[in-house]
Amino acid sequence: MGKIDKLTEGLSRKLANTSSRRGFFTRVASVALGGAVLPTLPIARAAAQETEPEKDRGVGEIKNALENDPGDTTSCDYWRYCGIDGMLCSCCGGTHTTCPPGTEMSQITWVGTCRNPVDNRNYIISYNDCCGGPSCNRCFCFRNESDTPVTRPQTNNDIIWCLGTENEAYTCTVGIVLGVAVDD
Repeated sequence: MGKIDKLTEGLSRKLANTSSRRGFFTRVASVALGGAVLPTLPIARAAAQETEPEKDRGVGEIKNALENDPGDTTSCDYWRYCGIDGMLCSCCGGTHTTCPPGTEMSQITWVGTCRNPVDNRNYIISYNDCCGGPSCNRCFCFRNESDTPVTRPQTNNDIIWCLGTENEAYTCTVGIVLGVAVDD
């Protein structure tokens, strides 16, 4: 037991000589603060949103309202594309809500609010970039109805949002309805 005691004492003294209590508490506080901030990051919120039950998000209401979704999804005039800036995935092998095969949808997005001409309601639209495939270069749309300055990046469409994907090469963009916007 003497060797273990001496080894423990030696390591404890070395640690005490090379570090301070303030330094130790600073590191502990940094770890605690980092853990508290992690759920506020956009990636953490997107992952948490996928686990929520559909009834809580009103998906049934949205599906019913969008059954007779009007317009051509390969046209820039399609109502969901009011804040889009990029190539339409519906022209590149995907649809207006799904990425083309071989690409990955970014979980980090920008949002806009567009009015559906059928029910005359505003909907929150998530514009997700599809990444990792070849550049599409078809059906380029540049609409800025909901665009804001880069100082508010969550609603700015000038940024390539292929962050957090395996390959950051931009392919195209989809417009997904998140919910009904609350009118003032």
